[in-house]
Order: sequence, then C-alpha cells, then structure tokens
Amino acid sequence: MADPRFFDRAGPFTLAELARVSGARLLSDSDEERLFRDVAPLEMAGPDEVSFLDNRKYLAAFRDSRAGAAFIDAATAEEAPPGMALLLASEPYKAYALAAQAFYPALPVIAGLAPSALIDPAAIIQDDCEIGPHVVIEARAQLGRRCRVGANTVIAAGVEIGDDCRIGANVTISHALIGSRVVLHPGVRIGQEGFGFAPDRAGAIKVPQLGRVVIGDDVDIGANTTIDRGSGHDTVIGAGSMIDNLVQIAHNVVLGRCCILAGQVGISGSTRLGDFVMIGGQGGLAGHLNIGSGARIAAKAGLMRDVPAGTTVSGIPAVPIGDFMRQTAVLHSLGRKKDRR
Repeated sequence: MADPRFFDRAGPFTLAELARVSGARLLSDSDEERLFRDVAPLEMAGPDEVSFLDNRKYLAAFRDSRAGAAFIDAATAEEAPPGMALLLASEPYKAYALAAQAFYPALPVIAGLAPSALIDPAAIIQDDCEIGPHVVIEARAQLGRRCRVGANTVIAAGVEIGDDCRIGANVTISHALIGSRVVLHPGVRIGQEGFGFAPDRAGAIKVPQLGRVVIGDDVDIGANTTIDRGSGHDTVIGAGSMIDNLVQIAHNVVLGRCCILAGQVGISGSTRLGDFVMIGGQGGLAGHLNIGSGARIAAKAGLMRDVPAGTTVSGIPAVPIGDFMRQTAVLHSLGRKKDRR
C-alpha cells in the first residue's frame, strides 16, 4: 500500500469498474462486484489489492501471490493461484497502469498565487493556475489554463506554455514554446545557451544561440534534464515523448513523436530522431546524425553513424545488434582460448 502521507488514494472500485477503465476482460463474470482498495506488486499484494504479471521472469512470484486479482495475458491464466480473479489483457502492464491511475489520479490544481511569487505585470497568467512560493515569471510570458508551477521556478520573458502543464520546483525555462499537458520534473533546464563556439588559437569564440526550444503536447521530462535552445534552427521535442532524469539534449536536436530516452542519455547537436525512437540508459549520440523512426539504441551504446528506421544497435561504436552479438561471441571465444594456454 502506498504511504498515505504522500499519496491520496481513490476507490474502492469493483473489478467491473477496473476492467472498464483498463480495457481488460474479466475471466469470470462472477467476480464483477468484488471490491478492491489498492494496487500492489505481486509479492506484496493482499486479498483486496490488484497486481499484474507482464514478464514470465516473475511467474514464481505470481503463483505464490496473495493478490485478490491480477492483470495477465490469456496464456498465463492457468498459472494463477486459487481464488485470484483474473483480468485478461494483451498488454497487462498497460492495463495495470490505467487501473493504478484510477486509484491514484493526478492531484487537482488549486488555483492561487503564493504571496512571495514575483509576476511581471506584462505576463499573462490564467486565474485558475497554481503558482508556488518564490516563483518568478517575467514579462510577456504566457501560461495556459490550469497550470501548476512549483516553488522557486523561473519562467523567462516571452515563454509560452499551454494548458494543464505541471512544472516542478526549481525549474528554469527560457526561449521556449511549450504545448499542453507537459510535465517538467524538478530541476529541469529548458532553453539555455547551447554549446556553440568557433575554435581559435587565441581562445574559443562563442556563437550566439538564436533559436528556441519547441516542445509538443503530452511530453514528460525528468528531473535535472537539460534541453538547450537552437543555435539558429529550433531544438524540437515531439509530442508524446518521454524523457528520463539527467538527459542532455543539445542545440538543434529534433525528436519525433513518442520518443523514449532513458536516464543519462546524451544527444549531440543537430542530430535528428524519427518517431518512436528508443534510447537506453547512458546511450551517447554524436552530432549531425539521422536516426530513423522505430530505431532502438541499446544502453551505453556510443553512436557515431546514422541508423536506418527500425534498426536496433548496440556497442561502442554502435553496430547492428546481430553484429554486436557476433563480435561479443568472438571476443569471448578468444578470451577462453587464451585462458587455456
């Protein structure tokens, strides 16, 4: 059970209600009116809690679970312990996520302006926004309806932010146009100068960074991630993209729709990603590359060349995953031969 000091729980819900919000199908209609009070992991769930199984690696925990109900795929139904109600879904984790959202909905915005906030008279702030302590909003900045802005955040002059955005504490935003339903977690930095300079024997000469950051709707950006503004072209984050903590996105980078970037990814300037690209943790991309839609870049990969659409790459330097596996096998074989000498 989530700690009630930090999380407000809704419900209880019947299994019929949870099936409806999640898109799952109850295996037995006789379970429709059973009431459930929370969600929980398999090994922690009790008789009035709902869990899920999405990875057969946890099949033993599923068989031993005391959960009263679980989201599973149809092929796993026969493995369920006695008495467990089953909600069948082709994507159990997705169904569980929707059920968990029902129990733990996003906190409502409480309209108001903290007395210590500094709002320029030329800024445009809707009356239904929630502005926290010591927030600074400069001239000509615009916030849409029902936005929440956390303590100590600075929104610089001219920034435009859409409706229903959630901006955490200690965020800085400049030179940016941001869509609706965007989430910026604490410490995010948007729109600062990119790393642009002309080399010279007397010392590097900084190049003015004259572009913007343009962020689409429904983007989620993790804590302490930095996104530099463009040098002339814009830096663009496509709608629906999910960006983890501690990610660095350099000037002029373009992300397509629904890209997923795990923690500590670094993308160098002017690299372009198509739609639905995935990059594992600590993946590093050189500049001026083109990554095709649906490409996948493994964790810790060092990418130095373009990647065609739908291709999975791994290694340093990154190569197609099949080549990487063969290279690894050869190195392993060579190591074993050396040990036998």
